Amino acid sequence: MDNGSEFINHEVVEWAGQRDLFFTRSRPYKKNDQATVESKNNHLVRRYGMYWRYDTAQEREVLNRLWVLVDNRLNYFTPTKKPIGWSTDARGRRKRLYDTPATPMERLIASGTLSPAQQAELAAKRDSLDVMELARQIDLTQRQLIKLAAAKTRRLEEQAKPKPPDPKGVKPCGPDPAARSQPDRPEGQ
Repeated sequence: MDNGSEFINHEVVEWAGQRDLFFTRSRPYKKNDQATVESKNNHLVRRYGMYWRYDTAQEREVLNRLWVLVDNRLNYFTPTKKPIGWSTDARGRRKRLYDTPATPMERLIASGTLSPAQQAELAAKRDSLDVMELARQIDLTQRQLIKLAAAKTRRLEEQAKPKPPDPKGVKPCGPDPAARSQPDRPEGQ
């Protein structure tokens, strides 16, 4: 978990304590402590939400619609592999082993924690979704986000770029270039 107070507050700590859940904190300046979270940020947030700046209520509303679509696509239709161990090849090199790819919904059902009614509800939700329509809606929503935020973000990036110095006010550094062309030699050599 990130050390930010936006994630750990008194209410969350109390809620987790009642359920015997414990938090660990990452170490400052150790980015690998959060490798899984950061990889998800890149995979989900940057891939679907892109790198634009969103700071208006309208952009937030469009983003919220996008995340519902992305969640449905990933949870019901995108199989993932999970690491299950290591093996060693004939040369002694280690190789990561993965399970059979499955969607998050399939993994949840296979875990045995859902009642039959919950499993049926998930299956009905999946069956009501059209993967091609989801893709089309995601694309349209992303285009809407670009339309709302791209120009503003580019303007802010331009304002943040350092301005080159005015060449009229810059003095050359070092010795005079004309003096370098004549070596320091005693006369007669």
